[in-house]
Amino acid sequence: MSTPAIAMALPAIAINDVRQGGPPAHAALKRAQMAALRDACFSPLPGMRAVAPVLDRVSAAWLRRSASPYLDEIAAIAKLIRGGGVWFVNAAYEWGCTARVDDGGAAPVLWRTLDWPFPGLGRHVEVALQDGGAGVYANVTWPGAVGVLTAVAPGRFTAAINQAPLFRRTSGAALVACDIALNAADTWRRDGCWPAAHLLRHVFDTCTTFEDAVTVLTEARVARPTLYSIAGPQPSQACLIERNGAESVVLQGSFAIANDWHPDGPKRSGRWMPRGALARGLDDSERRRRQLGDEVPGVPFAWLRDPVLNGFTRIAVEASAATGELRVRGFEPARRWWAEVVPATAVLEVVVARDGTIRGATSSGDDRVEA
Repeated sequence: MSTPAIAMALPAIAINDVRQGGPPAHAALKRAQMAALRDACFSPLPGMRAVAPVLDRVSAAWLRRSASPYLDEIAAIAKLIRGGGVWFVNAAYEWGCTARVDDGGAAPVLWRTLDWPFPGLGRHVEVALQDGGAGVYANVTWPGAVGVLTAVAPGRFTAAINQAPLFRRTSGAALVACDIALNAADTWRRDGCWPAAHLLRHVFDTCTTFEDAVTVLTEARVARPTLYSIAGPQPSQACLIERNGAESVVLQGSFAIANDWHPDGPKRSGRWMPRGALARGLDDSERRRRQLGDEVPGVPFAWLRDPVLNGFTRIAVEASAATGELRVRGFEPARRWWAEVVPATAVLEVVVARDGTIRGATSSGDDRVEA
């Protein structure tokens, strides 16, 4: 006899005002959630927890040679939980995503998904209200993370990071792991460069205008190839910034991007493989980019469908710096992580004012999941 399904309300996404104290205050407030997320992210790889202290030492050594100003914060957060992993997580840049900036109309918008194979990111996602001096911003993040992957600063700009394609030094799928290791070694040798997520936080902390943010994201030296999507509060303030070391390509206007160089940009030297190609096919990145680019703004999250929504998707975000609107939803694997996902949170739907005031519904009360 089968057990009847029980309808349960999905959990709301927490909003934490940590303008005083920043990420260390967020981590201290949510210490248990930070430890649970660390354990979930390490769980798919047997034995990885045992080497977390070693990974931390390597990550800390590199971060101390980087341009990041957030080392004291990471050190303070690392003291909050046992077992290591905090330094490693804050040095990791293995995210895959799909993003779109749209400069049409009176309110430019940013849409994005963040795809990563590890569980826990969807159900543990939170929003942190931060202010590094240039103004308040809402950071879509997790307890223990010091960087920014997606955020909106009302009246200034909204931005997100996508992982750039993988530089291939070898050929064939069997040697992809070698390329990843060789690229990591190349990153290790670079001193004075910015970790991608730390640079984006620095921009939210210090830049008062869209133009200032674009300048910093274009000129700062980054440690690894990176794709930044950014939209300001005014019409026509939107662009895609493709970074590779000291090289910058800026594409102005409305653009969708996944995990490859944009086809409208210049031809790149060397061989590059789009992220996600091994798991979902060589055309996966281009299919995601085209699908998102063809969507018409309308009903919130109406664009969130296959292939943009896929088995790796962990969060989806809509944001506007013009209106302060922010929508977030978390996802987790349904049965097998590579097949499909189901909602792990209710939809967070708020408006963030420039003074940090939050108004609007904090979550959709009509969402249910069958258990």
